[in-house]
Amino acid sequence: MRTMPANAVFIHHPGAARYYFHDDHPFHPERIPLTVDLLEKTGALTADCILTADSADPELLSLIHRQDYIEAVRGLSCENPAVQWTDIAERYGLRTEDTPFFPGMHDAAAAIVGGSVMAADLVASGEANHAYHMAGGLHHAFPERGSGFCVYNDAAVAIAYLRQTFDLRILYIDTDVHHGDGVQWAFYHDPDVFTYSIHETGKFLFPGTGFVHERGADQGHGTSMNIPLEPYTEDDSWIESFRTSIEKVTASFKPDLIISQHGCDAHALDPLSHVHCSMRIYQTMPSIIHELAHRYCNGKWVALGGGGYDRWRVVPRAWSMVWLEMTDHPISRKLAQPNANEPLPPEWVEAWSASCEDELPAQWLDQVEDWAPMPRRNEITARNRQAVQTAIQNL
Repeated sequence: MRTMPANAVFIHHPGAARYYFHDDHPFHPERIPLTVDLLEKTGALTADCILTADSADPELLSLIHRQDYIEAVRGLSCENPAVQWTDIAERYGLRTEDTPFFPGMHDAAAAIVGGSVMAADLVASGEANHAYHMAGGLHHAFPERGSGFCVYNDAAVAIAYLRQTFDLRILYIDTDVHHGDGVQWAFYHDPDVFTYSIHETGKFLFPGTGFVHERGADQGHGTSMNIPLEPYTEDDSWIESFRTSIEKVTASFKPDLIISQHGCDAHALDPLSHVHCSMRIYQTMPSIIHELAHRYCNGKWVALGGGGYDRWRVVPRAWSMVWLEMTDHPISRKLAQPNANEPLPPEWVEAWSASCEDELPAQWLDQVEDWAPMPRRNEITARNRQAVQTAIQNL
């Protein structure tokens, strides 16, 4: 008999481990076993409590993706794809440095979509109050092409499934440092899906979108919000920007269900962005979302993973804290206290230290008092506040 925490489910599909471009690619599936092992050694998760999802079939994928694109992904997933497919791979965004085709690509990406749809279905149907699918959050894929390490857009498919099956109003919250472009554009005209993204400004970072003026179109005008923050933003400004804007969005939109994406690449150690936040934002943001879900959605909350490219020192802690918050784990409550910290399980640090080139952290939160402060802090904070005020003024 499973012993999952009351009202929360943890979902995984073993096939997600095959989502692996190549050895030198920053998107590495090892992030998942690292995090699962940390949760297990923390005592927050047991192996027999992980629910296994089915892979998404073509009908489910076609809720977002074009049929010709799905066929191209399938054709490029062979060990040695036929020339008819490799010749058109670039047309579908699958012959780039970021998103190259690889053997088993379709099955791996479909497994990830299946996990996110299962999480959404369990929450929407009332079988669970919260659900976490850590392998999900591939938010850059478009109906007709892959982009930004993303082949299929599991978050968008899950939202489309919920709209079709349950007719719910969905608030999508994207906390990845890169703009959640694929999800935004998929629902840009839909008044019943609100897409919110807080990220480093597209002036300097991929995908170059996510500006305040992107508000939705036609009937969906006003149901898209972007909070583009300055490079070198630190914790206080990031949290202030997030809390101020997302509380107003949720109160205004009044969703039936929240889907949140928890990319953890706004951390100062992440190699692919210029933001200078610490682990504190990854403790705080799930806490805010959790509270909003209970205040406005009867607790209906689905959480997904996303980006994060320091897979040793950042991703396991950040993704674990989503589950710790979701299940009201004692460690989560302790970390929410001012100036609090807690040690990581020494056995986890010992088990993975030999594989990591850098020294693994010993505590859940970072020792930010040892960090050099960023220059132009006041200017950065002022610019971020202006972006927030501009974004929320028409709610």
